[in-house]
Amino acid sequence: MVQRKDTATPMGAFRRLADIIRAKVNKLLDRVEDPRDSLDLSYEKQVENLQKLRRGVAEVATARKRVELQAAALQQQADKLQGQARQALGQGREDLAREALTRRAALQGELAELHEQHEQISAQEQRLVETAGRVQSQVEAFRTKKETLKATYTAAEAQTRIGEAVAGISDSMGDAGAIMQRAQDKIADMQARAGAIDELLASGALTDLSTSTDDIQAQLDKVAAASTVDRELAALRAELGGAPAPAGLPSAPPAGADTAAAPGAPSVPSPASDQAEVTP
Repeated sequence: MVQRKDTATPMGAFRRLADIIRAKVNKLLDRVEDPRDSLDLSYEKQVENLQKLRRGVAEVATARKRVELQAAALQQQADKLQGQARQALGQGREDLAREALTRRAALQGELAELHEQHEQISAQEQRLVETAGRVQSQVEAFRTKKETLKATYTAAEAQTRIGEAVAGISDSMGDAGAIMQRAQDKIADMQARAGAIDELLASGALTDLSTSTDDIQAQLDKVAAASTVDRELAALRAELGGAPAPAGLPSAPPAGADTAAAPGAPSVPSPASDQAEVTP
């Protein structure tokens, strides 16, 4: 019993492996097979069968015609023997007339067999003609259906390719959008880093190694720039509102006052100076 099980196990394994290979091959063939080619091949086979059927009809018709020719020849011989028997009786030769009629009787038996064969062949020919007509109708209907299926498959295939192309475009656009977003994020990051470095350099937290100015000189330059701005701001205020200018800057005259006296005119003391002189 153990030996039988051992011998049966490899056979079962080989059979299972054969089934797996057959399934793989069928799957591969289904993937490679084009339904349009299969339909054309099936149509060609049906056309070949129809042609064979038509050749069979032609052969049967030929056999029928051959039987008809043989029957016609035998009928001519029978008629000839009939005439010879009549002629022999006219000449008083009854023996010859009997011989002619005997041969004619044998030909009549052959003619009966030929007529029977002719009827059988004619009936067979009629059946084959009807079968050929039905097959031809089926082949024509299959051809129409085949072309319709091929057109439908072609349209579905084109639609599938368009869908795949659109899906590919969508995927590529999504990838492009992601790439663009990453580029924008990197640009914003670099701009933020550049701004932060500029602020650190301006505040003095970082030293700009590209220039020869030290940190003390940078602070002095910053103070000088601030004082210059303050003086210019005070001068503008003085021009607009008559506020006194800071030390070191000439005071601006009030709005509407003459900036210089006319040549040759006497100087007029201001009221403030007169009061100063009267006061003891």
